[in-house]
Amino acid sequence: MMHSMIKMVDKVVQFKTAKAHCDIPCKIYDPSTALLAALSCVRLMDIIKEVEGEVGVAEVAKVSRLVAEKEAACTEVKEAVRIIWGDYFKAPQFEQIPNAHELTHSIMLQASKCKQGINRADGEKLVELVNEFAEAFWLTKGVSTYRAACPYPPMLDTVYPDLKG
Repeated sequence: MMHSMIKMVDKVVQFKTAKAHCDIPCKIYDPSTALLAALSCVRLMDIIKEVEGEVGVAEVAKVSRLVAEKEAACTEVKEAVRIIWGDYFKAPQFEQIPNAHELTHSIMLQASKCKQGINRADGEKLVELVNEFAEAFWLTKGVSTYRAACPYPPMLDTVYPDLKG
C-alpha cells in the first residue's frame, strides 16, 4: 500500500533517483580480515584441544567461551568474504576469476563445517580456501602476492600482498 502511494506521488513530483553500488566507499576492500578470522578459528580449535579431557566447572566455562569465539571467527570469515564477493566483484573480476562463485561457496560451507566441530584439518582447509580467495582478490587489483607462515600461532602459510612491487 505504502509503495503504491509513493509511486503515485513520484509520478507527480518526480523524485530524483539516488544511486549507490555498495555500503562503503569504493575500493576499500581487503581479505586480510577473513584471513585473520580463519587463522583465529584454527588457533581456537588448538586451544580447545589443549583443554580436552580436563573436567571441572572452570574448564567447561573456558571451553564454552572458546567455542563461542571460534564460531564468531567463522561467522566473520563468511561476512568478510561475502562482502568482497557481493560488493566488490563485478563482471570484470568474474571474468578474471571464473571460479569466484564456487570458491566463495566453498568458503561458506567450510566455515560452517568449522563452526560445527573442532577438527584442525577442517580449519586448515578453511585457511587455504581463504588464501585462494585472497590471491584471487589481489590478482584483480593487479597486486602480486606471496605466502609466508604467519608469525603467531597457528603459524600457517598466509597470503600477503606484495605492496613494495
